[in-house]
Amino acid sequence: MNKQPKWLIIKNDIINHIEEGTYKEDTLVPSERELMELYDVSRITIRRALEELSNAGYLYKVHGKGTFVKGDRHSQNLFSLVSCTEDIKSMGMVPSRLVVKKNIRDASTRKRNKLNLNTNDKVFNLARIYYADDMPVNYTNTYLPHKYFPGIEMNEFSKMSLYKVLENDYNVQITNATRSVEAVSSNEEVSKYLAVPVGTPLILFSTVTFGVVNGREVPVEYFDCYYHTEQFKFYINQTRN
Repeated sequence: MNKQPKWLIIKNDIINHIEEGTYKEDTLVPSERELMELYDVSRITIRRALEELSNAGYLYKVHGKGTFVKGDRHSQNLFSLVSCTEDIKSMGMVPSRLVVKKNIRDASTRKRNKLNLNTNDKVFNLARIYYADDMPVNYTNTYLPHKYFPGIEMNEFSKMSLYKVLENDYNVQITNATRSVEAVSSNEEVSKYLAVPVGTPLILFSTVTFGVVNGREVPVEYFDCYYHTEQFKFYINQTRN
């Protein structure tokens, strides 16, 4: 007699369908109603199974469309030094951006330390929501030393790549970055931007980017990037010396 709970039996059965290719990557799994009829169980049982599968990284939900099988197409190198737009394009998705903050402001002590600034130095603050195929995938809040980039605030960053502006308009060569990664819960502000409930698990990347300005390598950017990981995987390339 099988004493496993029904949701676990369904979960394992769906995993088997995914592993065998019956449910293919980035395609819809049957709806809750269809699964209820297939397994002859309640909606609560089906939702528990789907929730467990999402938490385990097998499925992801798209609001208004349904539940999909998570595949490697939506994966990113955790430490690649490219823009969010380039990341999204590399996954075969259409990128778009919405600017929610764009101003020149005083730098906090933490930002001054990260960017090696003096007490009176200003920063250019640019915050954007990044979309992939119209789905919000990350909220990035960026700070740049304004003294290196006068007039940068005049650009239309909903349509322009920040890195291309730095390279083309200010002759900056991006060289390297220092990135920390941590798991956080979504607060009210980030939840609003990413259209997720407060407390949703997110990955936070905090990064200092370095570049050559006037022949000298300096910190040119600090950003916090909150990533909605339900639809995405992250990987690290490692080499043994």
